[in-house]
Amino acid sequence: MIDFDEVEKITLSHYENNAESFWQGTRDHDVSQNIDAFLQALSKDKPLDILDFGCGPGRDIHTFKSLGHNPIGLDGSKIFCEMAKKHSGCTVLHQSFSKLELEVNSFDGVFANASLFHVPGHELLKVLKQLHNALRTGGVLFCSNPRGDIEGWQGQRYGHYMEIKSSQVYLEKAGFKVLHHYYRPEGQPREKQNWLAIISEKLPVEA
Repeated sequence: MIDFDEVEKITLSHYENNAESFWQGTRDHDVSQNIDAFLQALSKDKPLDILDFGCGPGRDIHTFKSLGHNPIGLDGSKIFCEMAKKHSGCTVLHQSFSKLELEVNSFDGVFANASLFHVPGHELLKVLKQLHNALRTGGVLFCSNPRGDIEGWQGQRYGHYMEIKSSQVYLEKAGFKVLHHYYRPEGQPREKQNWLAIISEKLPVEA
């Protein structure tokens, strides 16, 4: 069984060594479909407390802030955290996914765009349960990950790729109800839609 700490050490080292090129390569990516789908599943009548899980250099927390919400970023890369604070002016938590310290019932939504797939399969349920605890009842988890049925190293980054059925099993075990899912990029034939996006709702914890 692969060690989660080792996975994070190598994967984060890759991101830190390529932080500026990653920012330049992703800052203009159009993820409006994901942001819209996430926000549409949440309350429309108040500013939302949002955790951008694996926020990277801060592209999406800047967007959430500009829309009037209260986003907080979280990333395991210290360099990304510093970049995200600079680009967004938001609070950013420097926490690794293997050692999360999140307050219970503190967020309306968790936006995990292209981040959870770095968690090894044997640790994913634990991480999802921690996100479940951090959400308020009825809160929403958005996740977008590469499609497939493979787990292992992709160069210097670890990846755990799943299809909808496998993803749903993990989410339901963690206490979520899958509301809907879709594939990206939008408008492409399915064989060219390499990303799976899932909207899930936190179910109340049974007494």
